[in-house]
Amino acid sequence: MAKAIDNYKELRSQLAFNADEEYRDFTMKGVPSDRPFIGVRIPMVREIVSQVPKEKILEFIKVEPVAIEEVLARGMLICRLNYDEMLARFDSQVSYIDNWCTCDIFCSGVSKLIKKHRAEFLEQKIDKLIDSDEEFPVRVGLVLLKALYIDSDYLNVIFDRVESLASRKEYYIRMAIAWLLAECFIKFPAATTGYLVASSLPKWTFNKTISKVCDSYRVEPEEKEILKRMRKK
Repeated sequence: MAKAIDNYKELRSQLAFNADEEYRDFTMKGVPSDRPFIGVRIPMVREIVSQVPKEKILEFIKVEPVAIEEVLARGMLICRLNYDEMLARFDSQVSYIDNWCTCDIFCSGVSKLIKKHRAEFLEQKIDKLIDSDEEFPVRVGLVLLKALYIDSDYLNVIFDRVESLASRKEYYIRMAIAWLLAECFIKFPAATTGYLVASSLPKWTFNKTISKVCDSYRVEPEEKEILKRMRKK
């Protein structure tokens, strides 16, 4: 059984010990960030985080993270809390997110805590994220919509929120929109096609959405052909 990690210095030491220089150099090319990157693979970060005793979590997340792996670890620790405790610290974690990796990993973990609280979380957090002037809070909101809200109860909510972002030019917002709408199409093709036809999405985002759908094995070839003919020129 692995020894418990009782203080933040030990956490940093474990991250440094498990650094992979080749992985670091490769991953840095695809994860642009101003933060240093140690080079620890995600499963190993999870394993290290699991060694932090639950009673120590609140103490650990008070420490200012430096490396990308520390931001990842902080998010994973927050996702070990209960819903109310997570909610109280959610905004602080979002403030440290400056790349798609720390965004998407945190969203994957936190979505498990939100399942039974979707309506209140949408109002309290996601709508505020969508309204942000900053790129990555918006992406967090969009990724959480994709993770938890693609069903008949929230489909029109998703289209409304996406439409409100149609003029945004940031790359990671546009990519998240395309990813979200592609998933909507897979589950609700007719409704999503109707939205796309009526939307004010710019050419890049519109066509990227179609590309994402066409990349999926869950969409019939006939549907893909119809979508390809809808591409904006």
